[in-house]
Amino acid sequence: MKLFFKPGSCSMASHIVLEELGINYETETVDLKTKITETGTNYLTINPKGYVPALQLDNGDILTECPAILQYLGDRDTSGKLIPANGEVARYHAQSWLNFIGSEVHKNFSPFFNPAAPQEWKDICLANLEKRLAYIDAHLAGKAYLLGDAFSVVDAYLFTVLGWARHIQFDLGKWENITGYLARIAQRPAVVATLKAEGLA
Repeated sequence: MKLFFKPGSCSMASHIVLEELGINYETETVDLKTKITETGTNYLTINPKGYVPALQLDNGDILTECPAILQYLGDRDTSGKLIPANGEVARYHAQSWLNFIGSEVHKNFSPFFNPAAPQEWKDICLANLEKRLAYIDAHLAGKAYLLGDAFSVVDAYLFTVLGWARHIQFDLGKWENITGYLARIAQRPAVVATLKAEGLA
């Protein structure tokens, strides 16, 4: 498998899960402005949508969209810890979290990285983030991870997205359960290795 990624972007969640799996994989960075990969390939020939992540499977097939890739990778885990099995109610809770993180957390950070975004839009998104993080913080009370006692692909996604807070001077300190949660995840060997590989350690 090969992961096409941009350091620090949402593709880092897939990178973390690949490390958690302990399998052989390749990576290739993408310049999202020029749409050229580090080997000089036109990224639009790999993912016409033009953003990361994209995961090239061993048979050449390409998967896109963070939640889909995370589920695919989670299903490669023989221990069954990275994502609940298909058909189990817990799997639908995982899918619910992946959708929530993507639509309600990830997307509310987006305007802060868009130079054309008006301040009014940013203010609305900031208010949304406050509400969403209060919900997450309450959910994490008494839990080590979003799905309970075991780290899963949903944690890789949330950890990645919440890492953007420091880039927009958004203080997460008032949410004690979230700050403890992020600190736990940051100590995982797979996360340490990913941050180092992406030049973010």
